Amino acid sequence: MTQSNVTKILIPSGALGLGYDRDALARGVAEGPDLIAIDGGSTDSGPHYLGTGTSKYSRGSTKAEWRELMLARAQAGVPLVIGTAGTCGADDAVDWLVEITREIATEEGMSLSVAVLKSGQPVDLMTKALTEGRIKPLAPDIGISAETLQSCTNVVALAGAEQIQAALATGADIVIAGRTTDTATIAALPLARGCHAGAAWHGAKIGECGALATTSPNTGTIMIHFDDAGFTVEPMGEAARATPYTVSAHMLYENSNPYQLYEPGGHLDVTGAEYDAMDDRSVRVTGSAWVPSDTYTVKLEGARSGGYQTVSLVLVREPRYVDNIQAWVDDIAEKCTAKAKTRLNEAFTLELRLIGANATLGELDQNARHGSEIGVLGIVTAPTEAASREVAKILNPYLLHHPLSEQEEMPTFAFPFSPAEMSRGEIYEFCLNHVLELDDPMDAFHLEVLEIGV
Repeated sequence: MTQSNVTKILIPSGALGLGYDRDALARGVAEGPDLIAIDGGSTDSGPHYLGTGTSKYSRGSTKAEWRELMLARAQAGVPLVIGTAGTCGADDAVDWLVEITREIATEEGMSLSVAVLKSGQPVDLMTKALTEGRIKPLAPDIGISAETLQSCTNVVALAGAEQIQAALATGADIVIAGRTTDTATIAALPLARGCHAGAAWHGAKIGECGALATTSPNTGTIMIHFDDAGFTVEPMGEAARATPYTVSAHMLYENSNPYQLYEPGGHLDVTGAEYDAMDDRSVRVTGSAWVPSDTYTVKLEGARSGGYQTVSLVLVREPRYVDNIQAWVDDIAEKCTAKAKTRLNEAFTLELRLIGANATLGELDQNARHGSEIGVLGIVTAPTEAASREVAKILNPYLLHHPLSEQEEMPTFAFPFSPAEMSRGEIYEFCLNHVLELDDPMDAFHLEVLEIGV
């Protein structure tokens, strides 16, 4: 294997805004990567960000880390690529990062070519695609209609390697992409250079979260070496190590099948993969396979308004109430719901979650335990903010004073905040679990090259 057969991709961290070890990044740049790739987000943090087209991460943190990566790119003299810009990859989030890039370029005296790849889907075109039968459900089939699509505030398609390759082919210094698969920004260049296809996708999956596939995940930075037979994982953190266990285990991360991973245009099969320790820090992987599909599809994600929400939190310490907390909240929910229905003409839902006992899994957690104190979180969802707040105010005296029985003195519990009702504003929900069939991989994407800076 000659050096010309190898493509090196440097991944600074799992996502822009998470932070990373600066020394590890410097080591990676010194090793001469062919491309620097980083993820901008995902759906992990829920539908709000796609629904609003905004970023989960602070602008200050994003700008500080993006500046460092732009400077690292200049030092390395290679492209810098980010996928799923602004957490959700919606067009507004892409524009947000482009504006940050403009600011940094001006402040640093840079002159840059920036390829902007947008993944947003106009709902009228998606409605037409649904009518034409080009939108297919994934399991579970949640069912959609034209009305579902029209209700979405944002719909995005997940770009794959082909769309990132098109952006790189422009010769841009920086690629800012909308929603992409986590692996696409890493796999694109090795695939374009003729590296082993199975290795390109598998190595991209292992590298997607940076050093998470090592013994020191907080160091962030990792280098993946791709070639025509396999790939090698090399951590950049001084104390970080990649082992066959840490590397192979990452196929389980955010993946229901540890042997297969579906991407636009096919799927990765690692059933025959072999993981060999090259030394005490790096791992060599061979035997991965890429299986092309007959049709080219991209996954769709959409979010729509789920109404408005108001929350209240009360803390319960009295032992008898802690021991009977489920009966207490069930009685409150029944009585408060009945009262609110007589006073409102709008539909609403009321949830009371036990914080500290089973707030994460709810009824799915059969082993929930509680101690001397428990929090009760009231969540009211309604079509309007006014209705949501009204029901929360009806709930207030129940949380504060409701007794377990009519034959006992009135209790008093503790609200940690005043007012007790806290508006969450408009909330959003995911409403698509579908793929879109494309005749050409670029049909659902828009690519533009901008010249920015000094």
